[in-house]
Amino acid sequence: MDADRGPGRSGLGRAADAVALGLRARLPAEAPAELERAARDDPDARVRAAALGALVRAGGRRRATTAWRAALTDPAAGVRRRAADLAPVLDSPARPLLALLADDDVTVIEAAAWALGELGATAVGAGAVPALSTVVRGHDDPLAREAAVAALGALADPAGLPAVLAACGDKPAVRRRAVLALAPFDGPEVDAALHTALEDRDWQVRQAAEDLLAD
Repeated sequence: MDADRGPGRSGLGRAADAVALGLRARLPAEAPAELERAARDDPDARVRAAALGALVRAGGRRRATTAWRAALTDPAAGVRRRAADLAPVLDSPARPLLALLADDDVTVIEAAAWALGELGATAVGAGAVPALSTVVRGHDDPLAREAAVAALGALADPAGLPAVLAACGDKPAVRRRAVLALAPFDGPEVDAALHTALEDRDWQVRQAAEDLLAD
C-alpha cells in the first residue's frame, strides 16, 4: 500500500492511503492483499484500523473476515474498537464479539455492545443476552452499563428484561437508557418501572417515561 510512496511516509499518510483505497469503486488487483497485510502488520494502529475499514468496504469477504478476526485481539484498543464497529457492516458472526465485553478499554466494550444490538437474532443466538446482562449488572464503568442496556433494548429478547429493569435504578445516564430500552417490552413490571420513572430526580428519565407511556 505504501511501497510506491516512499519508505518515510508517515503513519497518518499511510492511513489516508488506506482510506482512499477503500473508497475506490474498483480496487487494483493487488490492493486487497496489501490492505490485509497493513491491517495485520503495520506498526501504526491508525493504519491497521484504516486498512481494516477499507478492506471491509471494498475487499473480498474472505480477506475481510480474516483481518477482522485478527483485529479483535489487536494490542491497540482503537483497532479492537474499529473491528467492533465494522461487525454489522461485515455481517460477521456475533460470538467473537462477546469476548470484547470483557475488554480492558470501556470504549471497546461500548462498541461491542452496540454491534451486538445491531446484529439482532444472530447475537441472541450467540449468547449475547446473558453476556450483556452481566455487564449491566456488574461492570464498574457506567458507560459500559449504559451501552449494554441499550443493546438489550435493541435485541428485545425477554431474557434481557430483568437486567433492563435493574438498570432503571442505576446512575442517571444508565437510567435514561434503561427506560428507553423498555420500549419493546410489556407487562406489569414494565408498567411499574415506567410509572416509577415518572418520579425520577432526572428530568430526562421522567421525559423518556412520559413519552413511552404516551405511546
